[in-house]
This record gives sequence, structure tokens and C-alpha cells, in this order.
Amino acid sequence: MASPLSRKITLNDLRRARENGPPLPMLTCYDYTTAGLMQQAGVSSLLVGDSAGNVLLGHPTTLPVTLAFMIEITAAVRRGAPLAFLLADMPFGSYHGSIDRGIKNIVKMLQRTGCDGVKIEVGETNLELVRTAADAGVAIVAHMGLRPQSVGVLGGYRVQGKNADDANSVVRLATRMQEAGAAALLLEAVPTEVAQAVIGAVSIPVIGCGAGSACHAQVVVTHDILGLTPHRPRFAPQLGDLATPTMNVLADYAAQVQGGKFPASEHEYHLAPGELEKFEQGQSKRSAAASKQSLGS
Repeated sequence: MASPLSRKITLNDLRRARENGPPLPMLTCYDYTTAGLMQQAGVSSLLVGDSAGNVLLGHPTTLPVTLAFMIEITAAVRRGAPLAFLLADMPFGSYHGSIDRGIKNIVKMLQRTGCDGVKIEVGETNLELVRTAADAGVAIVAHMGLRPQSVGVLGGYRVQGKNADDANSVVRLATRMQEAGAAALLLEAVPTEVAQAVIGAVSIPVIGCGAGSACHAQVVVTHDILGLTPHRPRFAPQLGDLATPTMNVLADYAAQVQGGKFPASEHEYHLAPGELEKFEQGQSKRSAAASKQSLGS
């Protein structure tokens, strides 16, 4: 079992994982309480993903998630896990339209949350944004392969880079992102061979999300590995079943309330004996005064 984090994890730890391993564990996180548990569990890297739109808000895609929402929950995760390496997702629409607007929103995310870097889903059109942000000193993680914000264009949540032309495009874009100054790459749902080719073509760390074991960090959605989601992607192992015991506890609570067993005496507060006597005397006086007023009217 991993030990609790005892020092601040930084981008240099991810770089060292590329040089000589071992790979860094990364999980999605969306709240203060869970962040604290993850830091205690030794999860060195956290991603506040726009997947919160799916698992927290119930949207079918990540597209409705707003920048304000992402800033709020990222700041909460930072407070809960100050030692973890923290990445924040830039949501759909927050870095599109113009370079100036994208940089303004990226800076806002950094300043208001204290995150260590930001992740953006990239294509060729985002090279200048990555370059400008990197020149400003921002650690940009370029998300490639399956890009949930582009699911409409991609035709669904499908493995990317499955044919030779598409695989070559992924590798080519990876090298261009490195040249633009990306601090790391995230590859989602690509064949292992493509991930290996990317790793061989670049010198920056590569985070895998369904991209095979050669990557320098591995990230999955926490709710998937805890058995809390109805549909789990193939690349996410189910390491527990928190749904069943949670439902049992909730059902037990409902039954205790309906059956009159909760709250019991040990859950109640009471006035001290001396204060109780004063309180009852006051109630009697108020009751008598009310009765007198009623008779007078």
C-alpha cells in the first residue's frame, strides 16, 4: 500500500517518471473531502476533469460544464490535497475563439485555484495557444486521442488512431505539441502501439488514459474504479464496489427514520436541569398571558 504524501509533488516528479519510473498514479477528483483521502492514500497526482459534468452533474457529455464551475471545484481539491500534483481541465468553450481569451481564462484558472497546470484538448488549431501559454510559464498538458469535448465530430466515444493514417496523425501532432512547449501529453483511448510511438517521438512525459502500460502516469475516472458508474470503459479496472454498501447504508437510514428508531435518545440534546426549570416557567407565563389576552378580546 502506498504511503501518504509527505512532500509537494511537482512536474519534475512526472519528468523523473519518464526518465526512470515508476509511473505516477493519477485519479480524477472533484471535491475537498475526496482530495484529502487521496492525499492520505498516496495518490500523487489529481486531475479535476470536466468529466465532473458526467459523474457529478449527470450530463451525457462534458460540454455543459462551465469555467466558473471548474474553478470552484479545482480550488476545493487544492485545499484538500495541497501536496498532490494538480491538473485542471479547461472546459469546452473556455479556450476557443481567440488566443487572448484562452490565455485570460487559463490565467484565471491558475490564479483562482492554485493548480500546478492545465489540460486542454488539442488539435492543430491549438498550437499557437499552447505556445503562448508555455511562453507565459504555464504547464500545459495537451490532451490527444479521444477528446470528449469533440465527441460530436469524432462520432462517439471511440478508440482513436486505429488505422495507420490516424495513428501517424497522432504521433505528428504529439511532436508539434512538444515543439509548441507542452509540458506533457495525455493520450486517451489509443492503441498501445500508437502510445509507444508517441513516447519514442517526444521527450516530454506522456500520461495514459487507456493508452497502455508504457506511459509515465496513468489516469482513470475515480467513479469508474469504485464501481459507482453504470458504464465503465474497458481501460478502467473496477477495484471496488462502493455502490452496494452505500445503498445499504442509505436504505438503513431511511428505514430507521420511517420506523421511529432515529433519532434515538443518544442523538438528542437537552437543557440542563436548572435551565429546563427556568424555560418551563417562562413557557407557563407566556401561556397564561396569551390566555388572558384571548379572554380580554
